[in-house]
Amino acid sequence: MPNTTGPLVVALLYDGLCTFEFGIVAEIFGLPRPEMGRGWYRFASCPIEEGPLRAHGGLMLTPQHGPELIDQADLIVVPGWKGAVEPVPEVLCQRLRQAHARGARLASICSGAFVLAATGLLDGGVATTHWRYADALRAGHPDIDVDHSSLYRAHERIFTSAGSAAGIDLLIEIVRRDFGAEAANSVARRLVMPAHRTGGQAQFLERPVARHRHSQVAPLLDKLRAQLSAPWTTAEMAADCRMSLRTFLRRFQEATGSSPGEWLIGERVEEAKRLLVAGKLRTQEIALAVGLGTPDTLRHHFRKRVGISPREYQARFASGAPEIAPTVSEAPPAVPPVPQPGRECRIAGFG
Repeated sequence: MPNTTGPLVVALLYDGLCTFEFGIVAEIFGLPRPEMGRGWYRFASCPIEEGPLRAHGGLMLTPQHGPELIDQADLIVVPGWKGAVEPVPEVLCQRLRQAHARGARLASICSGAFVLAATGLLDGGVATTHWRYADALRAGHPDIDVDHSSLYRAHERIFTSAGSAAGIDLLIEIVRRDFGAEAANSVARRLVMPAHRTGGQAQFLERPVARHRHSQVAPLLDKLRAQLSAPWTTAEMAADCRMSLRTFLRRFQEATGSSPGEWLIGERVEEAKRLLVAGKLRTQEIALAVGLGTPDTLRHHFRKRVGISPREYQARFASGAPEIAPTVSEAPPAVPPVPQPGRECRIAGFG
């Protein structure tokens, strides 16, 4: 891989490292991506404490850089933390404050939010973390508005994300901000995941799974998806399943976890997303095609479910996005040589 000149991304290493969260950062910012050009990210990691450093899964880390690399990073990522009640070293907090003051961005995955919270930089702002840790973050840092329902949040160049996998969503969003929608889509495709997930943490909370699959409802779902533009009523759906209205509503809820109306709106919004990305229809035509009638109705339900307008969604994810162009100088300040991805930190099993 040719040397790149883009933003320097540094992932923090610590004893008890969350291996999956670190892997996310290395995967997105550290893999060779020659198709992105010389302006793509540089990646390294550095320890925040003396070794030996162990990681989840029986791994031991031997870093090749010291914490001074934090002072030169454009983006610093905290891949999880040791625990909600584990103290954050003041020397690390000071280093992160100084980095932020000189213009660096800070990001956290899952419990890494506790590290950023300890710096005080999130006071007066909004942050998120895994829903299991939200109450602890509120209790420990009452000056932070903790949003337990979002996959990720941003506050003055500081990014926080929810559970571990939500870190992927956040990092892809950072790629989008730096290099544009096409680059973000390319990274997402390589990860075999959507470039943008709808909803928030609430959709991942534990919910009992229906014990039985109701065969009378399943064919209806296929029919509804195939005929989204039709003006379906609940009574028509029940009749199609040859059920009384009361029985139908109960079984539909058991099978899908949602009411018929809410489920249908969700499917219509998903189809609208597909049509927006295709870019062949106007908003009014899409609203009619998916059964939402008018552009205003489409915008209402789209923003409620996706969090942005149809126009914003199309600008982010439609094909034919602008050429990839980094938001940093092509001639960054000199930094110590960064090893090639995959060689920057030696990992060995330990007993």
